[in-house]
Amino acid sequence: MIGPVHVKWLGRVPYEPTWRAMQQFTAERGEHTDDEIWLLEHEPVYTLGMNADRAHLLAPGSIPVVQIDRGGQVTYHGPGQLVVYPLIDVRRANLGVRALVMALERAVIDLAARYGIGAFSRDGAPGVYVDGRKLASVGLRIRRGGSYHGLALNIDMDLEPFSRINPCGYAGLAMTQLAALGGPDGVERVGLELAQLLLERLRLPPRGPARTIHAAIPVSS
Repeated sequence: MIGPVHVKWLGRVPYEPTWRAMQQFTAERGEHTDDEIWLLEHEPVYTLGMNADRAHLLAPGSIPVVQIDRGGQVTYHGPGQLVVYPLIDVRRANLGVRALVMALERAVIDLAARYGIGAFSRDGAPGVYVDGRKLASVGLRIRRGGSYHGLALNIDMDLEPFSRINPCGYAGLAMTQLAALGGPDGVERVGLELAQLLLERLRLPPRGPARTIHAAIPVSS
């Protein structure tokens, strides 16, 4: 039986402890563990997927670089970007990886449409785009039937660090963000709205009313 999904706002948090907390949650979850969606911002960081080519990391400067266990190439996270981590039992929800990726993409497209922004996805290039510029990136890992990592949606951030990499492995790929397109600029507000749309796409029940739970990174002592 599919239980309720807890939507949690973690605020602005460093990357590595959050990544380790996702791994821990996935390793320790059981068949009756409720799913969770974590909404947050990260401190500035570049992340490289498991098989990423470091040649796409052009000039990171003082921004930390972390090699992690998701798919995909290099991306940037920083303040003003909404990060969405769906910690979902994909077997229980009868979801394949592609279906989860598509749900994440479609939720962003639905959100953009609410603000009159025409966004779209591309075959073979996960993420969401507007006029050829990338608005959101997607990278997942499935382990023991549970998903972690997820989606990064640019809201109102400094896009300059993207110029120091080939984003997602594409040289010259331009980035964009909601605020520049006439959309909202509040990361937490957008996170709640996007989480609702994602739950609708996944056909999963939220726990209680549509609101976020303010929480710290849930790591064990």
